Amino acid sequence: MTTPTHWSALRSPRLILAILAALALTACDLSLGRLTARATEEWTRSYPLAAGGEIRIGNTNGRIEVEGVEGSTVEVRAEKIARAATETGASELLPRITIKEDVQPDRVSVETERLTGIMIGAAFEVRYHVRAPKGAVVNVTTTNGGIGLTALGGKVIAHTTNGGVNAKDLTGGIEARSTNGGVTMDFAQLGSEGVSARTTNGGVVIALPETAKADVTASCTNGGIIVSPDLTLTVTEQSRRRLEGRLNGGGTPIDLQTTNGGVRIKPRGDGG
Repeated sequence: MTTPTHWSALRSPRLILAILAALALTACDLSLGRLTARATEEWTRSYPLAAGGEIRIGNTNGRIEVEGVEGSTVEVRAEKIARAATETGASELLPRITIKEDVQPDRVSVETERLTGIMIGAAFEVRYHVRAPKGAVVNVTTTNGGIGLTALGGKVIAHTTNGGVNAKDLTGGIEARSTNGGVTMDFAQLGSEGVSARTTNGGVVIALPETAKADVTASCTNGGIIVSPDLTLTVTEQSRRRLEGRLNGGGTPIDLQTTNGGVRIKPRGDGG
């Protein structure tokens, strides 16, 4: 039975801080000092994918780039990068960076595995470069790194914590999420799939063809909402923090949200 004295000790701020510090020490990455040494390795794979199949890329540290191409083959090139204070340390860390594959006819899943144990004075990242069939469903997630998407026509899910999402020449729907980073989306045309962008610390910018038909909702907490006068938007609700309207009569649902940042809706080719 725990006595009141014991409960008081457990509530001690110093003890709580000590417990938190101990938990932090059991985490994987305790990078200290200047990591001037570097070791790299390239990992490449090629997979067939059924029409309308899904590609999943899961990462922890590093950028993910996906480009839509013709054909039915998924090509993945991953750059493994290990950093440490010494060449020996970097070389010893590199083999510990592993990538897990789960491949089915209609799904290709590639994921950076978490490193186990304590890592002191070292760090790593994996940068993914993917060429995917244009019509594939693309689901990519990273914790520390940006996401770049080009010429994709299927449904796209792109989530990152520390980094931005930059998509261009899209023709399908997208769900883009970030905590610390902006979301920029450029559409060659809108499809029937919805468009959603949400971030906490960062702005949201969307570029659309002037003839695009959409139902638009935009909101922000700390920032403004700007709609280019070159777009034909019929506003149904507007305040400083929220806007709803129909673009060219309405159509594809577009939902844009940010907490600390602005929202800008503009036509393609407008560099402003």
